[in-house]
Amino acid sequence: MSLSTIDLIVIGAFVGFYLFVAAYFRKSASKDINNFFLGGRNLPWYIAGTSMVATTFAADTPLAVTELVATNGISGNWLWWNMLVGGMLTTFFFARYWRRANVLTDVEFIHVRYSGAPARFLRLFKSVYMGVFLNSLVIGWVNLALISLLEVFFDLSRTSSLWVTGLAILVVMGYSAISGLLGIVYTDVLQFLTAIAGSFILAFVVLDVPEVGGIAGLKAALPESTFSFLPVIGSDQSATSALVLGLGSFLAYTTIQWWASWYPGNEPGGGGYIAQRMMSAKDEKNAVYSSFLFQIAHYCLRSWPWVIVAVATLVLYPNLTDKRLGYVMAMKDFLPEGVKGLLLVSFLAAYMSTISTQLNWGASYLINDLYRVLKPSAKQKSLVMASRIATILLAGIGLFVTTRIETISSVWQFLMECGAGLGLVLILRWYWWRVNAWSEITASIAPFVGYAIARYVLAWVFPDSFFFIVSFTTVCWILVTYLTPTNDMETLRGFYDRVKPAGNWRVFSSDMQSYVLLYSLICWLAGCGLAYSAMFLIGGIIFNMPNTWQYGVGLAVSLGIFAVFFPRWLKHTNS
Repeated sequence: MSLSTIDLIVIGAFVGFYLFVAAYFRKSASKDINNFFLGGRNLPWYIAGTSMVATTFAADTPLAVTELVATNGISGNWLWWNMLVGGMLTTFFFARYWRRANVLTDVEFIHVRYSGAPARFLRLFKSVYMGVFLNSLVIGWVNLALISLLEVFFDLSRTSSLWVTGLAILVVMGYSAISGLLGIVYTDVLQFLTAIAGSFILAFVVLDVPEVGGIAGLKAALPESTFSFLPVIGSDQSATSALVLGLGSFLAYTTIQWWASWYPGNEPGGGGYIAQRMMSAKDEKNAVYSSFLFQIAHYCLRSWPWVIVAVATLVLYPNLTDKRLGYVMAMKDFLPEGVKGLLLVSFLAAYMSTISTQLNWGASYLINDLYRVLKPSAKQKSLVMASRIATILLAGIGLFVTTRIETISSVWQFLMECGAGLGLVLILRWYWWRVNAWSEITASIAPFVGYAIARYVLAWVFPDSFFFIVSFTTVCWILVTYLTPTNDMETLRGFYDRVKPAGNWRVFSSDMQSYVLLYSLICWLAGCGLAYSAMFLIGGIIFNMPNTWQYGVGLAVSLGIFAVFFPRWLKHTNS
């Protein structure tokens, strides 16, 4: 298909805006790498939080939700809704600490927390491992999602779609390299508003299609279990269209995955571009508020328009083989001119916000934690120039990796299992003085060994393989922790004085700040209850579900607890 003149004007206007923003922030980004990667550490919470949401809203996200719903009904979203628990953990246990740490990247934190040659090795290793290897995988799967959209929307070949994606990443690379983080976060705001508006427009348009007949038509045409918000624990998939999880899978997703596995955007203990946004906030309160805004917007608000369209595709395209493409086909088949351009822009906006962050975030590791460590005499001007070169280099590597990835789900599964068990170290390094660089090195490498044993020796698959990898990694790093020397006491003292963490720091203080941990725990639980209740209340209203009032009661109770304890938590966690 081809776009109309008005569609092309809409697309051109947005691209022009991105280039304008890049030019506007160029001078600020050129000052030093603190401005290039953290925007001068002066972002208000609503900008930093919105940027987090925009970054995790990639071109693949609505497609992934469509596939989950088409396969397992609305409850299929529990495969990512469970991550809210880990997100809230970041808000109430780590957001303040990341801002206090006063580091440029979460990898630089290694230098602040650990000491000696092992710390130097770990920092150099993770700068390449995360900045290039993991980062290029994420860029690759986001590119692959855009390629799938272009293939369906415009009937392009894979080669032609790859060329168009290359042009898109060229635009992103340009404004990211010129404007640094400030340009990225402010374009993120427009990109998120555009993307979420496009999602709502498509949801309303699709519901109005005669074959769908609104929410009532969907509920009449599909099994009742399709609209269940909760998975079924059992083994008989034929008895329901909802997500059915065996007990092992249920425990893996709901009680282990959110804290045990490293996953981009949901790193245990914070980290990655989420930590980058919190570290770029004006102060600790802004860091906390930005993280909380992210959890609410990410889970409670933006997923429902995707779910509506996803459910509608079950009626519109019942025989579609590749279920995730139903979302794109609905865009192509039912949107009028002008709106079609806006929806395509919303997908491009989602794509650009993710890619721009990945490029800036990955470059921060290569420059601050590799180049700067190996060449400490480098001047700020040369560091900024190197940052721009690194941004361009990562864009090229990501595009190359795109040509080697077959499916998005294969990358997801690889990341989930090859980071299994690392999460506990990333959490406890803030709260237990004995964790050292060797602990984290072991926890970074052991999952690959465990993965090989589980898959190729024991021939296990998820969830058995996941449980094994987490257990194997945990045993390995705890043994190594006790068999290796402690960190240098001077380094630990510097970290303790800088961050003032609660927990087991008895080498410096017998006070574990139990009241801080208690208030953090209560706020975390109340925050989870608040978010889940709000999410299901909104969904219950949309789909006119019975007993929706129960979610309202849950929301009221959670809000009451939160209102009582959140001010106390803020007071007792002041640095």
